Amino acid sequence: MGIPVAVVGATGAVGQEMIRTLVDRKFPVSEVRLLASERSAGKKLNFNGRDVAVETLTHDSFKGIRIALFSAGSKISKEFAPSAVRSGAVVVDNTSAFRMQADTPLVVPEVNGHQIREHHGIIANPNCSTIQMVVALKPLHDAARVTRVIVSTYQSVSGAGARAMVEMLEETRALLDKKPYRRSIFPHQIAFNALPQIPQKNAFMPNGYTEEEMKMVNETRKILGDPTIRVSATTVRIPVLRSHSESVTVELARKMSPEEARQLLAQSPGVIVVDDPAHERYPLACEAAGRGEVFVGRIREDLSCEHGLVLWVVSDNLLKGAALNAVQIAEKLIE
Repeated sequence: MGIPVAVVGATGAVGQEMIRTLVDRKFPVSEVRLLASERSAGKKLNFNGRDVAVETLTHDSFKGIRIALFSAGSKISKEFAPSAVRSGAVVVDNTSAFRMQADTPLVVPEVNGHQIREHHGIIANPNCSTIQMVVALKPLHDAARVTRVIVSTYQSVSGAGARAMVEMLEETRALLDKKPYRRSIFPHQIAFNALPQIPQKNAFMPNGYTEEEMKMVNETRKILGDPTIRVSATTVRIPVLRSHSESVTVELARKMSPEEARQLLAQSPGVIVVDDPAHERYPLACEAAGRGEVFVGRIREDLSCEHGLVLWVVSDNLLKGAALNAVQIAEKLIE
């Protein structure tokens, strides 16, 4: 028997990936309702070989829906997710709206999938940069307890949305052609540059960290179930279209060799180890794009810490970092 599903934010970069992921994973959809703002109403999107018209999102959009996948911004989620729950749907929300609420599970299925059943109508999808990191940390945490994490991210422009991808490409062309370019998404030039500011606007908090950095701090602790883990993050936007890369230094409660870490990670669900420096093989953003796994390589001892390891972690932020993780949660819901 099929499941009636709604996708909120269907015309956005993540929303379109959600649609493709539902089809690719053969999710048992009996009806799909594609919802977006009024300006997108009537636009046709392909779902499993047929055109489906986008409908305007309203509080009455969820009648008969069992699972609602939200990816239209936290303001929209806060306004409309309660209506979906009242209509009988379970919401899988890809925004920051509910992530840190105590009664809302924050779930990465490979890490804490058992918490899905604790929901009260809403399940939160973590931040994209957090998801790939905790998938890599989980097997190490289980074996030797993670006590501290220092992470620097190299995040693709697709994390800022479809318009940001267009802006990077257009700005790159303009610079190569020695033409002026007026940007509207990023605060500074993104082409051939690196911006240590995520999100693009109102990013910095009183403690000097950005909103994205504090998401990684707080979400990592919640997902791994350990508020004592010390986390420090620096998040950087780079001119890559798709896939986030991360340099992760992890301190453990006991010494773990790189060989043991490779073995644990290679046996972990959703992880692919690419770690052959002799042949210059390590995870690359361009090779992770379009893939659902988390790729880990450059696994080595941290020379500054007795119980430390350093990892290079790469994953497609639109898939495992967003759409795929949400659909995996939906799959767990109907098991």
